[in-house]
Amino acid sequence: MTFQEIQELIKLLNKSNLAEFKMEDGDFKLSIRTALYAETKSTQVISAPMPLIAPSAGSPAPASAAPTAAAAPTAAPVEKPAAAAAKPEQPASQGYLEIKSPMVGTFYRSANPEKPNYVEIGQKIKKGDVVCIIEAMKLFNEIESEVSGTIVKSMIDNAQPVEYDQVLFLVEPD
Repeated sequence: MTFQEIQELIKLLNKSNLAEFKMEDGDFKLSIRTALYAETKSTQVISAPMPLIAPSAGSPAPASAAPTAAAAPTAAPVEKPAAAAAKPEQPASQGYLEIKSPMVGTFYRSANPEKPNYVEIGQKIKKGDVVCIIEAMKLFNEIESEVSGTIVKSMIDNAQPVEYDQVLFLVEPD
């Protein structure tokens, strides 16, 4: 695993609700704890098979690149690509509330292709309802609404990549 991949993993974890992440692959061990680790007494465990990533030629041994838990939160900021920054987002000036992505990943409207969408246009939702799934690093994260109202528009097509804080849905408040 390269240092850049570890930095991206740290960024994803800081934007998620996970308190701790551990990974072992042979001699390579990685353990990351977020600020939530100290705040929570109950442990949330999510496991999924991790892909094996072979180090590229000329890269240092993975074990030497593994950060310690104390060094994990220090990741350099990454600038958004110009194309993504140039995309106009629909403003909430029409009185709509926004449901935004809490992480970077792939947006899915349903749990799998055979299941119905979590929400449809015109559907009433309340705070805490699951509105979609975002896949990040083989983990499927259910995204819950933080607002109540009626879904007016879906801003993202199914199976499309999303960025942190990108608007997913517009909601007309009750």
